[in-house]
Order: sequence, then structure tokens, then C-alpha cells
Amino acid sequence: MANTTVRGAQAIHGQNPQYLVETVIRNRIYESPYWKEECFALTAETLIDKAIELKFIGGVYGNQKPTQFLCLLLKLLQIQPEKEILVEYLQADEFKYLRALAALYVRMTFRSAEVYGILEPLLKDYRKLRYRNMGGYHLTYMDEFVYSLLREERVCDIILPRLAKRSVLEETGEIGPRKSRLLDAMEGRDDRSRSQSRSRSRSRSGSQRASPRASLSPSRRETNESRTRPPSDAGNRYVSQSPSRSRSPAAGSRNTSSLSSRSRSRSGSPYRSRSRSISPDRKDTVMSNGDT
Repeated sequence: MANTTVRGAQAIHGQNPQYLVETVIRNRIYESPYWKEECFALTAETLIDKAIELKFIGGVYGNQKPTQFLCLLLKLLQIQPEKEILVEYLQADEFKYLRALAALYVRMTFRSAEVYGILEPLLKDYRKLRYRNMGGYHLTYMDEFVYSLLREERVCDIILPRLAKRSVLEETGEIGPRKSRLLDAMEGRDDRSRSQSRSRSRSRSGSQRASPRASLSPSRRETNESRTRPPSDAGNRYVSQSPSRSRSPAAGSRNTSSLSSRSRSRSGSPYRSRSRSISPDRKDTVMSNGDT
């Protein structure tokens, strides 16, 4: 009774779901203590607790002993849970061994188009997994495990059902083309670089329009300023400071006013002598004439 498939279970690939596991391995699972003690009367809900306690995945080890992972897989084939429950198993990100168990069950029981649609998103999961086989323990990753489910014929010492090629399913229209994550990342970088170059070019053009004189050299600025100055300023700038015969009335008046102001400043000085200045030689001559 404990080893029989649940009533009302549907045939998978034309046979009993438990027969997907080879007879030798299936009999060893039935004889294992873990199957007799821990897997008895498990349901789709209580099986989650057992899957959370898993520490590794794998097939058989040692003296052809089945792993706990294989025992729970056979239990899933026996109770045959609904598709919605399996999707919930896969969406449990915090329980990686539960996800690996559900992924292997999906690969063994679902149609090819559904297998690609459900398992390909799991290729983005890069968490580590412990794998146990006849050689002992070694590390693998979730994406490698899922990739082996899609490519290999034998995983965890179980022969997988035949899977149609993806190219054939794409030609028949059952699934769409595969979306490469690497290609999406490269396209995202290209879009970012293009947007950054556009923003830089726009900022440069805006700055040039806002301040065109800022980009000119000092010599060009001076020439432009001299060209843009009004004629009156240019004439005042280049007026000769030396006296010339041909002067304009305005220039003459300016010069006379400057001379008068200079004479006033000289005459108004408090230290100027009021008497006429006489040289010493002339002074002696004047004094001698006065004596005579």
C-alpha cells in the first residue's frame, strides 16, 4: 500500500509515473530506511518540510544507496501534485533544494514546450548546490543543474524522458525564440552609451549657444570687441597725444582747458616766489651800477 501510486493519477508518457525511475533504483528506494520512516504518508504540503531539510542532491552513493533527494522525487511521482503546487515550489527562492527537486520532477513529467518555458528562467539562478555521487561530494550550481536537465540524457542516475529540440518547437510555433540574457545586457549597455552621448552632445551645443564668446581665445575676443565698438569710442582710443597742426575744435578746446588748468594749478601753489628771480652774476652787476 505504501508503494502504490495514488488513485486517480494520470499516466505520464504512457506509463505509471513511478516507472520513470529504473526498477533497480526504485527497489532500493523502497528498501531504504529514509523511505520507510520519513516518506510514509507524505502529502504535497508536508513534503515541503522534508525538502527544506535536504543538504545535497544526487543519485546513488556508496553501496548503491539512494539519496534522500531521490526518495522525495519518487514520492512526488507517487502522489502526483497539481501543476500550481509545483510552480509554487519553483518560486520558493529561499529553498534551493526544493527548487531543484521540483525542476527535476517538471523535466520528467511535463511536455517539452512546458519544460523549456518553466526551466529556462531558472538559468538565472547561480546559487551553489552540493552534489553527491559514487565519488563523494562536489559543488555545482543551480544554472548548471538546470542546463544538464535540458541537455543531458541522464541526471542523478535517472534516465530522463526524451525532450524535443528547441529549434523544432520554434519552427512549429509552440514556443517563441529564446531571449538571451547576455544579449539583453549588451543592448542595455548600448542604449545607455547612446543616451549618454546624446546628452553630452546636447549639453555641449547648449553651452556653445548660451555663451559663444567663452569658447574664443583672448586675441579673437579683442578683435571682436574692437570691431563691435561704436565709431566714437574707436576715434577716442586712437587719437594721437602729440600736438598737431590740424586739430578739431573739440580737441583744441580740450587742450586749452587742460593748459589753463595746469597754469592755475601752478599759480595757485603756496610755495611760489612772488619776486623776480635774478641770477648771481646779474645781481652783482646791478649792485655795482647802483653804487656808481
